[in-house]
Amino acid sequence: MEKEEYAIILDYLPYGYPLEKKMIPIAQAIGTKNLILLQLVPRRGISLKPKEKVYIGEGKRDKIYYILGRLPKEKLTENAKLQIEDFVKKLVEEREKEFVDFFNNAEAINTRVHQLELLPGFGKKHTTEILKEREKEKFKSFEDIKKRIPSLPDPKKSVERRVLNELTETQRHNLFVK
Repeated sequence: MEKEEYAIILDYLPYGYPLEKKMIPIAQAIGTKNLILLQLVPRRGISLKPKEKVYIGEGKRDKIYYILGRLPKEKLTENAKLQIEDFVKKLVEEREKEFVDFFNNAEAINTRVHQLELLPGFGKKHTTEILKEREKEKFKSFEDIKKRIPSLPDPKKSVERRVLNELTETQRHNLFVK
């Protein structure tokens, strides 16, 4: 897995977590490539703002002192959860081709469950329709998927909900979050 180069700040806690004894400033962030939730410690005197993009790769970092580690889902602040929703909507729009490719290439997980069935609102019937349609011709966009399979729930919204669920709740199978 590739290392994250950049992260988007979800929330900044200048005095650390309220119920913990340590008073070090902490930023809750999400990696832009692998969508990993991270806890970052900013450099002294640096204040971070939600939605700010910061460099966390190798070498000299201008705003981040070090990466404290992964951010457990239960530690997400309410503000961070709201920021994640905005981030995910933007991400799905920006990487539409990647998510449409998922519809074109999704496979069975085992003999009973298909990856497509893990999307909110998608069942066996929808999965069968998608598989038939993609055999005729690969999908080009979310709009194309909606046009060719009118009975389908909005594919873009389903992908957004699935990514959000993977980020905020523990899932048995992750489709998009590494």
